[in-house]
Amino acid sequence: MTKRSASISRETNETSVEVSVNLDGNGTAKINTAIGFFDHMLEQLAKHSLIDITIKTDGDLHIDPHHSVEDTGITLGKALKEAIGDKKGIRRYGHFDLVMDEARSSVALDFSNRAFLVWNVNFTTDRLGEMDTELFQEFFQALAGAAGLTLHITQLAGTNNHHIIESVFKAFAKSVRMAIEIDARASEQLPSTKGAL
Repeated sequence: MTKRSASISRETNETSVEVSVNLDGNGTAKINTAIGFFDHMLEQLAKHSLIDITIKTDGDLHIDPHHSVEDTGITLGKALKEAIGDKKGIRRYGHFDLVMDEARSSVALDFSNRAFLVWNVNFTTDRLGEMDTELFQEFFQALAGAAGLTLHITQLAGTNNHHIIESVFKAFAKSVRMAIEIDARASEQLPSTKGAL
């Protein structure tokens, strides 16, 4: 099987981001965005998707984390899109309903090459660690846009903000794992009647 991996760099006046992914890995994470809580969530993404992910982000944190989070999402999305390639043989769709203590999140996604985010998550605090909670939507918006991903994220239950967002990242990881898996019954087929994705 062709190795499904990619390395992408993104340089702006605000950030420098390097991302490498191996879709057929074992969930190894080497993450350094200098935003501790964000690193923790990205490690969950690697672990539960079984994608090996390396991320190094240097950003203008003296201003705030916004640019670093958004540009990490853009670069990771581009890396996922490149690693998936022509999409031949993948399941394309993924969905997962995940609980973490009192929190429950549902994620459904489609590697359709039509970027769209539906975000129904509500936080009761403005920050987790040094990260603004509003930036999680920005991250997934950026990732979906760059990956060509239709992504629906819904909070079904939860009062603890840490549990809420961690359940989101884990459900997203499980959904991605399902969607990028090669379907043994259709390994040479493009999962679309259009003939293109």
